[in-house]
Amino acid sequence: MNPIIRLESKADYAEVEELTREAFWNLYVPGCDEHYLCHILRGHEDFIEELDYVVEMDGRIVASIMYTKAWLFGEDQARVPIVSFGPLCVHPDFQRKGIGTALIFKTSCLVADMGIPAIAIYGDPHNYCKHGFRNGVDFRVSAMDGDYPLGLLVLELQPGFFGKQDWKLKQSDVFQFDHDKALEFDKGFKQKEMKVQYSQELFRMQIRAFLRKDLTGIAAT
Repeated sequence: MNPIIRLESKADYAEVEELTREAFWNLYVPGCDEHYLCHILRGHEDFIEELDYVVEMDGRIVASIMYTKAWLFGEDQARVPIVSFGPLCVHPDFQRKGIGTALIFKTSCLVADMGIPAIAIYGDPHNYCKHGFRNGVDFRVSAMDGDYPLGLLVLELQPGFFGKQDWKLKQSDVFQFDHDKALEFDKGFKQKEMKVQYSQELFRMQIRAFLRKDLTGIAAT
C-alpha cells in the first residue's frame, strides 16, 4: 500500500465525515459528534483550507486532519495568531501504522513555513507528546481562565518563542457547537449502536485533570 497525502477536495467531504464517525464512535462518549464538527468546520471563517489534508490508500481515504485559527494572548497585551487542529483521525483498520504521524509532520512543517510560532490543541497526551507536544504549563500557556488542563498541548515551531511571559490560549468558537444539532446530523448516517466503554471513563478523568506550576515554574501534578 502506498499512502498519498493530499489536500481534501469537495468530492471527499462525505467520505471524510464517514471516516471521522467510524474513528471516533463510542471513543469519548456513546456515539460521537466529531463528524458533525467536520461538516460545520468547512464553512466557518476560522477554517484553514490550505491545511485540510487527507491520506488516501488504494483509492480509499483512511485519515484526515483539519486546522482552524487560534490565538495566544500575552500578559504584555500581545495577540499572536497560531493554529489548532482537530478532528485528526485515522480509520481503526489503519491505526498504529505511522499514518497519523505522517499527517502531523506534513502539516506542522507547512505551518512552520507560514511563520506561525506554535500549534496548540486539546488532546490526549499519550497520543501527542511523542510528536513533540508538551503540556501548556511547560510553555506558560494556559486556558483563557488561567488553568492548565492536562489536555492543553503545545508544539513550539519557533524555538525560544515561549518562556518569556505567560500566555492564554483561545481556540475558535466553532468548537462550541450545538450537540442537539450534531445528533440530528447523525440521523443521516447508517445507524450504529451507542455503547459505554472504558475509554469514555478515561476521557472523563482527563478532562477533569489540571496541572499547576510550583514556585520555580516547574510543572507539578
